[in-house]
Amino acid sequence: MSSLAEPLASLIRPKNLDEFVGQDHLVGPGKPLRLAVENKLIFSYILWGTPGTGKTTVARIYADSIDADFHELSAVSAGKDDIRQIASDKNKTTKPIVLFLDEIHRFNKAQQDFLLPFVESGKITLIGATTENPSFEIIAPLLSRCRVFVLKEHTPEDISKIVDRATKSLKTKMTKEVREWLSEFANGDARQAIGLIESTYNLYKSLTIENFKNAIQNKFLRFDKKGEEHYSVISAFIKSMRASNPDAALYYLARLVDSGEDPLFIARRMVIFASEDIGLAQPTALVVANAVFQACQQIGYPECAINLAHGAAYLANAAKNRSAYDGLRSAQADVSQLGNLPIPMNLRNAPTKLMKHLGYGSGYEMYSTDDLLPERLKGKKYIDNPPKH
Repeated sequence: MSSLAEPLASLIRPKNLDEFVGQDHLVGPGKPLRLAVENKLIFSYILWGTPGTGKTTVARIYADSIDADFHELSAVSAGKDDIRQIASDKNKTTKPIVLFLDEIHRFNKAQQDFLLPFVESGKITLIGATTENPSFEIIAPLLSRCRVFVLKEHTPEDISKIVDRATKSLKTKMTKEVREWLSEFANGDARQAIGLIESTYNLYKSLTIENFKNAIQNKFLRFDKKGEEHYSVISAFIKSMRASNPDAALYYLARLVDSGEDPLFIARRMVIFASEDIGLAQPTALVVANAVFQACQQIGYPECAINLAHGAAYLANAAKNRSAYDGLRSAQADVSQLGNLPIPMNLRNAPTKLMKHLGYGSGYEMYSTDDLLPERLKGKKYIDNPPKH
């Protein structure tokens, strides 16, 4: 139970944009959300950003600026009846009705379809908040009626300013060393920093690194296995190996491992990478990647993280050659465009006398140097000068 009269986050929540920390690209002088607040512009929009970047605070400041009838719902628990009730309030007030719908990506298609007419008619001014890419999570008709603003993770300097406001509210002090530690730990999430200050203060009254660590039950790495962060980290891992940068590859691998990512998912991507990006330059890479996959199957966490690291470092350092992959894609494009072209007669199977009589297999040479492609593709090269081993 908190020893504060109200939650610390509520105590220090900015009341206007001058008090707001960060997101200067949206709320700085002349920027879109500041202009919307200053000019009392009414329109629906989506706030897309990671947790603790100020989405709720921005929505409240905006609603206050236009003197709106403000409603706040979470898409996790809200439904059509809640939307219908809020829309009916339009008959009871002359104020604009603003609905702040947190985690709007949790609304399914039917719920979003239901919300659409109220937004379209102007009965509801929607502010949706999401940690997921709106392009994938919000239906096109609704998205087309909303502007999208992207909120960035807070910098350590932003977090430091927010921490100063929190300690001032608590009438306590924090050393520079502790502030720097907390700013790094928060990982751009102001809510996490404020929550940790509050719990540590309630327990110990003294904000030291040791007390912070004692107040932490489990260090939480933000990682949604079905969300954008999942795909961003695995993408960074693959691209680091492709760039032959083992240090970056191991860092992103550590992010995946610490988040609890399935080791077989990671290993499977490494097997694909071994053929797609290394290919003919170092064919043994596929052997190593398969061995890593088998090790993960047999051993599991935590030890198989070592096998993953071994494989990632090897693949990152290996020479790269995408000719087999690119050649396959080029051949597939020809198959798609040209269909099933006639196979040269000398390459055809001849299991019957009739087929042999018709010339199937006639003239076949085991080690022929002739062009063996269909007539339409004679001279086509899918792999130029592959490495010799």
